[in-house]
Amino acid sequence: MFSHIKELQFEAKPDRPDPLFAKKLQELIGGQFGEMSVAMQYLFQGWSVRGNQKYKDLLLDIGTEEIGHIEMLATMVSRLLDGAPVSAQEEAAKDPIIAAAMGGMNPQHAIVSGLGARPADSVGNPWMGSYIISSGNLLADFRSNLNAESQGRLQAVRLYEMSEDRGVKDLLSVLIARDSYHQNQWAAAIAELEEAEGFLVPSTFPREKERLDVAYTLYNFSEGEEAAAGRWAQGPSIDGHAEFNYESTPKAEGAKPVLKPAPPNLHNTLPMDNIPK
Repeated sequence: MFSHIKELQFEAKPDRPDPLFAKKLQELIGGQFGEMSVAMQYLFQGWSVRGNQKYKDLLLDIGTEEIGHIEMLATMVSRLLDGAPVSAQEEAAKDPIIAAAMGGMNPQHAIVSGLGARPADSVGNPWMGSYIISSGNLLADFRSNLNAESQGRLQAVRLYEMSEDRGVKDLLSVLIARDSYHQNQWAAAIAELEEAEGFLVPSTFPREKERLDVAYTLYNFSEGEEAAAGRWAQGPSIDGHAEFNYESTPKAEGAKPVLKPAPPNLHNTLPMDNIPK
């Protein structure tokens, strides 16, 4: 059961309208790493948890908070669009500054949503459910969550640097701070699961069923050998079960593939030997 509280968790009020920045802010709503993505990702992960109430509760707490972040950002977008569409465009011919701002406005804010936010990114791509990851393996999912919060914080910081509006910066400073906590939180949860389950995902697959002789080798497939100096190419492996090693000139194990001709009724191109000269 969900319940909506009318007050915002934090204030979302710009100093002045700015339709161009409203377009930019859409990335934090409906972009791949926006609040819609993390809200749905955490909620679906939480709803799928079986038998571990601590992690289920954590996911649903954070997922529900992210819904509130969507509302704050949508409110900010609406306020940035106040007074923007018709009157500003009429004035644009007289004022080149307004003309420049209106030139970058998302027309869907006026045409489709009536000066409201859209479930889309900053260039109008609709939000997609395929952005979210919910696998049922919490260690794999939490690592994805850490990446999502890292990317989301990076984008919020970039937007913060693009704005001179104190109200916009105040909201972004809150979102950046919450992304900081969420990175710390997911890192802590990952460490806890790694201690219990081990480093590799999934921990339940028998290691003897994989080719262990190729499980710890960096192959050099690019010009130069600078990568050989990395921690991933020498010394004990991170999972603690072997030594990393480096292969400078990888050798092919497989034979050159030769495929049988396709059936004639598929009308594929004939093998070169069969093409009349």
